[in-house]
Amino acid sequence: MMAAIIAEPSVSSVDPSLDQSNRSVVELLAGWLEPMGFRCVIDPLPDQPKKVNLIATLHPDGPRPEGARGLVLSGHTDTVPFDGDRWTTDPFTLTERDGKLYGLGASDMKSFFALALEATRGVHAGMLRAPLTLLATADEESGMDGARALAASEHGRALAGAAAVIGEPTGNRPVHVHKGIMMESIRITGRSGHSSDPHLGRNALDAMAVVLDEIILWRAALAVRHRDPRFAIPYPTLNLGHIHGGDNPNRICGRAELQIDLRPLPGMDVDALREELRERLRERLAERAPDLEVSPLSPGQPPMATPADAEVVRLAERLTGHKSQAVAFATEAPYLARLGVEAVVLGPGDINCAHQPDEHLPVDRLEPTVRLLRQFIQHFCLH
Repeated sequence: MMAAIIAEPSVSSVDPSLDQSNRSVVELLAGWLEPMGFRCVIDPLPDQPKKVNLIATLHPDGPRPEGARGLVLSGHTDTVPFDGDRWTTDPFTLTERDGKLYGLGASDMKSFFALALEATRGVHAGMLRAPLTLLATADEESGMDGARALAASEHGRALAGAAAVIGEPTGNRPVHVHKGIMMESIRITGRSGHSSDPHLGRNALDAMAVVLDEIILWRAALAVRHRDPRFAIPYPTLNLGHIHGGDNPNRICGRAELQIDLRPLPGMDVDALREELRERLRERLAERAPDLEVSPLSPGQPPMATPADAEVVRLAERLTGHKSQAVAFATEAPYLARLGVEAVVLGPGDINCAHQPDEHLPVDRLEPTVRLLRQFIQHFCLH
């Protein structure tokens, strides 16, 4: 199953020339799940018919006992783009070497679906006291559009009250807290002119220098104001990632753009941060403010903060023998939380080899992961 899933290309990218459908992966999963008794709903994303979510549910034969929650085994079907010339194996051929399985998505996170299916093997409706759902989403890597669509759909609302295991790469160590992510564009429009006379134009780079200074001050203020010792880097990070302005040294720069990446801590609101950034820059630029445009490069991903005493977190700690931790990367957990689903992030891959050439998964993680998932199913779903 791992080999078949990895063989289906499903790259998602903000670059339309690289972006691909995930439908073939979803149809493959549905083809395995339906004979096992799962009711499979393939749900296209609004305005993106080539991108689909899969909600596959095995329902109990009888009524659900009071307090029975059910379980969602969740993951995303897409991968990031890849540098084919830097791989030592074919990214779309699962290859075993030196105790590792290589392939695009082996760690992040197509392999999780094969392990989840293996964990459900032998489970049938008569054994269940609560539903068992396998959730496979689209476009996690390029905007989490699949999870966002699910959170607004009737199929998502049907998951309310369940616990979830999101199989992102954590080395099978539970995660219950992570930072969010927001990427913003700051554009300054000036007026170009001949560089020999500054009065002929208005230099956008002069204004951008003020913007840079203010954002660096804001970054320092955020780090003082917001702290969370659960994280290795216990403050929100802000990266100045991309800047471009002008076109020639002998022309006054008429336009400049800066792109930043901000990773908020739990408790920090993405929309409030955007408004604070706009207000600080408008105030600092003063008369240049009408030429300022601050806009999101993506909707932004909220932080995750499943309570440490949540049932699914405590069970994950007991089964793995590891204390639940905080990580800096983002997942789809906040969108499940909006549906009333408490999630723990727990998967066999390693984040350190995700998004890189020769992505791989250690062979010795397979059986322990299947065993672990079966224990979650037993706890939340079975009599």
